[in-house]
Amino acid sequence: MKTYILPVFLLIFNLSNGFSQGDSTPNIIYILADDMGIGDASCYNPEGKLETIHIDKMANKGIKFTDAHTSSAVCTPTRYGILTGRYNWRSTLKSSVLGGFSAPLIDSERFTVGKLLQGAGYHTGFIGKWHLGWDWAFKQEYENIDNLNTILEVDYSQPIKNGPNQVGFTYAYGFSSSLDIPPYVYIENDRVTALPEKMTVNVDDKGFWRKGPTAPDFEHVQVLSHLTEKAVNFIDENANKEQPFFLYFPLPAPHTPILPTTEFMGKSNTNMYGDFVLQVDDVVGKIVAELERKGVLENTLLIFTSDNGCSPKANFAELAKVGHDPSDGFRGHKADIYEGGHRVPFIVQWPAKIAGGKTTDQIICTTDFMSTVAAILDQEMPENAGEDSFSFLKVLNGDMEAEVRPSVIHHSIEGRFAIRKSNWKLIAWPGSGGWTAPRSAKELVGLPDMQLFDLSKDPGEQTNLINDFPEVASLLKKEMISLIKNGRSTAGPKLKNDGPEVWPQVEWAYEAQ
Repeated sequence: MKTYILPVFLLIFNLSNGFSQGDSTPNIIYILADDMGIGDASCYNPEGKLETIHIDKMANKGIKFTDAHTSSAVCTPTRYGILTGRYNWRSTLKSSVLGGFSAPLIDSERFTVGKLLQGAGYHTGFIGKWHLGWDWAFKQEYENIDNLNTILEVDYSQPIKNGPNQVGFTYAYGFSSSLDIPPYVYIENDRVTALPEKMTVNVDDKGFWRKGPTAPDFEHVQVLSHLTEKAVNFIDENANKEQPFFLYFPLPAPHTPILPTTEFMGKSNTNMYGDFVLQVDDVVGKIVAELERKGVLENTLLIFTSDNGCSPKANFAELAKVGHDPSDGFRGHKADIYEGGHRVPFIVQWPAKIAGGKTTDQIICTTDFMSTVAAILDQEMPENAGEDSFSFLKVLNGDMEAEVRPSVIHHSIEGRFAIRKSNWKLIAWPGSGGWTAPRSAKELVGLPDMQLFDLSKDPGEQTNLINDFPEVASLLKKEMISLIKNGRSTAGPKLKNDGPEVWPQVEWAYEAQ
């Protein structure tokens, strides 16, 4: 286990600084949708068939990033990057996602956004979908606890260990994985709120969830509403106190099971997925309304984004019939290395500091949250933390042309890599690295080993320029190898990635440069 030493000044609540909500220290809320495409927000895709009125209001009053990316094209790894400021593939998880019974991915000693803000005097809260693993009290030893379809025997009367409370959250309420991955129980501060009493399963395609133990207070169709109520209560209880608050609010929607409540059924005139997106939009509206009611909206930094692109479970063909594209013309979707897998809506609102109605095309990544918050609060970070986090505070301060990061590395569900620098994108794989074609061995036969796209001319990634610009590909490949081997992409001493330094997904990663 690695040890990360936190500077003393980050651990002491400096009362001389005040930290009251009347000064420049903002409350912070990070809303993370689950599997929502960039084209699902009408402020990005006005030609689409969904009208996300509350998300659009955020954009009108804040800053909309048009070139924002998640650190991975799937759930668990992106969440790791948000909370640690580190590319997910530097952890022990080199591909895919965790299961509902998986061990914690974030080491309890690792510096996180939650710890940073606790050290800066914040009351920190997590409410929602965790999907980063924690330690259950198993009734026996298991060789594989990561299988999504295996039900393990747990003593639910015992507390969980190494969960959200241990990595920076004073208050924690949520569930272990996705709504389609068991167990289906709520955890509040390391304890289940009710013991599971039955096994439930739903085999409907859009409403699907795997068979698993379910607590009597856990009703799938009501989870989004229930968590929203918890988030609103958190704001109500913590607004206008001397301590500012941070709420990390990762939603379970519009991920499967796609279960909009009755009031949203048919509201979008698209399909059930579209209805669920509108319910997500309504959640944003409820959070904003509560901030307004408590009089703290002005000095609250509110971020809305998604953990990856839209899932094919939304039924792209069905949505296309009514003229809606969740990927807004970008190639691919969730799981893929193509833009549709990881380019997401990203909106920042902070009325006290940000002039509204701004749009920027500067490249950012969801790992950049940590450094941005540190810059806002004038907090230094340990040099072995936030390894891939770059501050976008200059953009928030009004410089729409300020470069945030020199490059960004993308990652797919299979563990395939790509690097983006300026308009160029190099994919170190012949296919999608995910769920869209080309993906099978047969489909990949005869394709070039790598793909190179000029996104300024070809945002849909249709024309592979790998043979036309070999010098560009060579430079990008060299930079990607360096960033992988260096253990970080920010300035600082060289660090070691977790797990064995073997990269079967990038066989050329340790070739001589």
